[in-house]
Amino acid sequence: MGTKSNKSKKDRKDTKQHIIDTARALFSESSYLGVSMSDIAKKLNITKAALYYHFSSKEEMYNAVLDEVLNDINGALMQALKERTLDRQLYKVIKNYLNLGLKEKNIVKATLLSGEPTVRDHVIQNRKQIDGIIQPLLKDILAEKGLSGQVDYRLLATLLICMMDGILLEYSFSGHKIDSDKIAKQWVAFWFQGSMAARK
Repeated sequence: MGTKSNKSKKDRKDTKQHIIDTARALFSESSYLGVSMSDIAKKLNITKAALYYHFSSKEEMYNAVLDEVLNDINGALMQALKERTLDRQLYKVIKNYLNLGLKEKNIVKATLLSGEPTVRDHVIQNRKQIDGIIQPLLKDILAEKGLSGQVDYRLLATLLICMMDGILLEYSFSGHKIDSDKIAKQWVAFWFQGSMAARK
């Protein structure tokens, strides 16, 4: 009896993950406002009732998608912090953030522009995690440069995130290609006087 119950729970979990994966692809392609529950159900070849069995609303589903996207971003940023030097860490943080943002461009756009209170609140909460990864790195860079106490690293982290979001937002509207490598190198050059230009 227990084995059957465990299998049923696993099947529900697998189905829910399949729905999230499908919704993520649709949201990334067409944005939050451009996708309806009917679109998702049609893509999955299921009824809307079956979809509502797993998610009570589009907002709930979108928040589940956001969790996955933001977890991927957090993972990519944590991976960047494994680099051996501070300039390499900053370079990889910026490049990884931009690359994931480019991949999920319409999700990023929706998170920045959504007027839905539940989505907005969810995004704010998750962005605090991103800020919590970037702040210590910038604090270490300022300490290495002897600027501790002279520059507000918390504000600097906000400015860096806003700069990256602005680049992604501009790209999502204009369709212009972004060179994440060049942008990351330019930002690092500002801090480390061109040290990244000499090495990859």
